[in-house]
Amino acid sequence: MKKGLIVSCQALPEEPLHSPFIMGRMAAAARQGGAVGIRANSIPDILEIKKNVDLPIIGIIKQVYPDKKAYITPTYAEIDALVEAGVEIIALDATINQEETFLLSLKGKYPGQKFMADVSTLEEGIRADRIGIDYIGTTLIGYTEQSRNIDKFTVLKELIERCTHPVIAEGNFSTPKEAAKAIAVGAYAVVVGTAITRPQCITKRFADAVNAVEL
Repeated sequence: MKKGLIVSCQALPEEPLHSPFIMGRMAAAARQGGAVGIRANSIPDILEIKKNVDLPIIGIIKQVYPDKKAYITPTYAEIDALVEAGVEIIALDATINQEETFLLSLKGKYPGQKFMADVSTLEEGIRADRIGIDYIGTTLIGYTEQSRNIDKFTVLKELIERCTHPVIAEGNFSTPKEAAKAIAVGAYAVVVGTAITRPQCITKRFADAVNAVEL
């Protein structure tokens, strides 16, 4: 993965753009715009994206299990599918919601495969770094109980200072200024999703601003 902007091309089943075909074209547009990599969810989307771009892919599978809090690539079943799909990096929940023994087993079970730890706190990132996960991502800051009201830039800077593995900024970096700041403070790369690839959310920001004006 080169340094720079990674674009997350994802659409959940309830969203208007949910379609491997559309995600493939979205990835092509991201490449045309200067993205150095793509983050994608699900095997159908990943396979379609690979047909459209030659960029490295951070692959995930979101899967909810009744007995697990972790839902981003939470078990070996999802990892096996992503390995088979040939993604360059597999991202997975590395918060306290995921067992350390599972994280410790990854490099031995999948030699040669690169992994990215999606974390929500400094302590979780340091744990993932100690275990030897290849990339540390701030993906889940604000999405877990233990990370409520944590400032993403504070955690990002501390992880960069204390981790030996590259740190990727991800999670609500929603403006070009924020993305540039993440790189400026030392992030290896920055992942942007909603602000680029979810038009219903982009439209809502504009609509809310317009509707707030008394016409």
